[in-house]
Amino acid sequence: MAKSEIRFSTQLIDGDGTFNVEGIEKFMKDVKLAECGLSYAVVSIMGPQSSGKSTLLNNLFGTDFREMDAFKGRSQTTKGIWLAKCAGIEPCTLVMDLEGTDGRERGEDDTAFEKQSSLFALAVSDIVLINMWCHDIGREQAANKPLLKTVFQVMMRLFSPRKTTLMFVIRDKTRTPLENLEPVLREDIQKIWDSVPKPQAHKETPLSEFFNVEVVALSSFEEKEEQFKEQVHELRQRFVHSINPGGLAGDRRGVVPASGFSFSAQQIWKVIKENKDLDLPAHKVMVATVRCEEIANEKYALFAANEDWRQLEEAVQSGPVSGFGKKLNSLLDTCLSEYDVEATYFDEGVRTAKQKHLQEKLLQLVQPAFHSALGHIRIGTFDKFKEVFDKALNKGEGFSEAANNCTGIFMAQFDEACADVVVEVADWDTSKVREKLRRDIDAHVASVRAAKLSELTTTYEEKLKEALSGPIEALFDGANNETWPSIRKLYKRETESAVSGFSAALTRFDADEETQKNMIVSLENYARGLIETKARDEACRVLIRMKEKFTTLFSHDAESMPRIWTGSEDIRSITKTARYACLKLLSVMTVIRLDDKDDTLNIENILAKALLDSPNEKEKKITTVDPLASSTWEKVPASKTLITPVQCKSLWRQFKIETEYTVSQAIAAQEANKRGNNWLPPPWAIVALLILGFNEFMTLLRNPLYLILIFIGYLLIKALWVQLDVAGDFRHGALAGLLSLSTKFLPTIMNLMRKLAEEGVPETNNPQPTPSTSTQTTGSSVSSTASSKVTFLECGTEYTASSKEE
Repeated sequence: MAKSEIRFSTQLIDGDGTFNVEGIEKFMKDVKLAECGLSYAVVSIMGPQSSGKSTLLNNLFGTDFREMDAFKGRSQTTKGIWLAKCAGIEPCTLVMDLEGTDGRERGEDDTAFEKQSSLFALAVSDIVLINMWCHDIGREQAANKPLLKTVFQVMMRLFSPRKTTLMFVIRDKTRTPLENLEPVLREDIQKIWDSVPKPQAHKETPLSEFFNVEVVALSSFEEKEEQFKEQVHELRQRFVHSINPGGLAGDRRGVVPASGFSFSAQQIWKVIKENKDLDLPAHKVMVATVRCEEIANEKYALFAANEDWRQLEEAVQSGPVSGFGKKLNSLLDTCLSEYDVEATYFDEGVRTAKQKHLQEKLLQLVQPAFHSALGHIRIGTFDKFKEVFDKALNKGEGFSEAANNCTGIFMAQFDEACADVVVEVADWDTSKVREKLRRDIDAHVASVRAAKLSELTTTYEEKLKEALSGPIEALFDGANNETWPSIRKLYKRETESAVSGFSAALTRFDADEETQKNMIVSLENYARGLIETKARDEACRVLIRMKEKFTTLFSHDAESMPRIWTGSEDIRSITKTARYACLKLLSVMTVIRLDDKDDTLNIENILAKALLDSPNEKEKKITTVDPLASSTWEKVPASKTLITPVQCKSLWRQFKIETEYTVSQAIAAQEANKRGNNWLPPPWAIVALLILGFNEFMTLLRNPLYLILIFIGYLLIKALWVQLDVAGDFRHGALAGLLSLSTKFLPTIMNLMRKLAEEGVPETNNPQPTPSTSTQTTGSSVSSTASSKVTFLECGTEYTASSKEE
């Protein structure tokens, strides 16, 4: 930046408070301020003497304010108010360097100029830098709090709201993070604002209406110069285009044109000088404020580091401490008494205010421990309550009586325990913790009551399930016209019995009338729902039930003996009777009939007419509407419908298809039995046989040898039939049978001949048989022949049985 840019500076107000009219006029011409219009900003700085204000401005804005020479001692450098133009910053920015506050040159009582210059800076500037040391944060005087308080009060009375940015510049920043320092400063400013008496017009005006508070921190210029300059360079960027919306000087309410800046500044200073209510507090009040603050901070630190307090705090975190309130009150009384002793000679108002502030900080410190102690009492009391309450219930004591007695006892114990932890200097209310305990107790009682009622409800539901499930299933097995009336009777009897016992049991739990009524209705609904569920399950198996019933009725007689289809049975009548019984079963399972009025439903007749019509009535169906062509039964709600008309028709069709085989098998068996009983040929065939075969019959009688040969041939053919298993081979088809016989025929003939030859060879050692022996042999042969015949018949019987099975 050019050297000429940093030389435009002048003393605006001298140390005696005289406004330099000629100097400001010349300055405005040099910097061509009148040409800026509204595009300019004013920045000022205030703070303690020798705090590096001029140094900060010179580094931040490129000005040439006079700086203190540290080697010559710490003394006043800037007198009055100096004005300069910033170099290299747009828009045009004017900087005012104010005389430091709390300087020894002016003395204790000459503080009017400090306040006047500060008020002037606040009234004229868009941005006010408040220079302060990092270690002075929290102090009343060093942080300019009394000065700001007075300036705020007078500014509201003298000037209309004009939002000014207060930028607190923390110098020589320590290791304490800025995020920990900033809240303290903002809180202090807010407290100052809240404590300032306000005129009626600004009674409710918030701080943000007059000021925008910013906080920045800078490192030490002497110890960390390079870091300080880097931070200043970053801060400088915030002043570029500061009057833009959102900038540091973005609020431009009441700004005057640059050409009128000189006149405006003169008038503001005149108002400030003529005002007589701008005296700062007396020096002794300031000293009292600073010293009492130091004493309070010291006592607070001693209390926080006190070993007894730390042990008490640690103990109460882990569990209840006997005599907690007595020990804590003793520690607090000691701390506050020590403060009173050391601060007794300072201003009473300041001393009392600082004592109250110390007390608030101490109570804020010990409050977590107090709440922990209360929490332990609440938890311990609640645990004991649950234990005693459960024991009372296990001993058989009434629920309501046990709950009321235990609640009263342990609430009284809690009140006694709370008296032991009360902090005397604090007005802390324990009612919220007491209410929390009462809510916990009530919630536990309600939870136990709900669990007991749930257990009771489950018990009676199980009883109802046991009493209803088996009988209902049995009633559905033998479904008839009395099924649903019997179910209703069973339902009514068992439900009334259960409700009676349930109602008597509910009275022990002190439940309100509405709750009892709802639970009883729920139990009744459970019983009804159980029956409906069982009915729906049975309805899903109705086809199986119908087939089983049909099989039982069709295949067994009235005495439950299996039927033997001898040929005399009326299969058509038996089939019709069995099907009608199955239709009755289907009609029973179509609709839930738990109400007496449901007996008026005539579903059985509807099904009988639609599904069991006689042959001569089938022609009528052509011209009539099918009563089963619907998805609902007339006058029956969907909630009671188990099987719709359409489903009934479909089930009956499937039932008939799956039972027709049984009927056809019975018919076939009956016809086979008839054929088996008629083994003789017809009479005309017998007569024809006698007439036509008379000659052959006489021939056989005259030659008995023919009979022997025919009998032997019959035996041979029968033996071949059995040995070749002709029936078994032809069971798989004619072609397969012929192929099998062609391969087995010759081996079988040879095998039979070999056996005959072996039986015909006489034994060599046997003597000539006597007639008696020959007779025996002949008998043996006859016996052997008879045995062979028996064997043959048995095989034939087996084959016949096998064929029948096939």
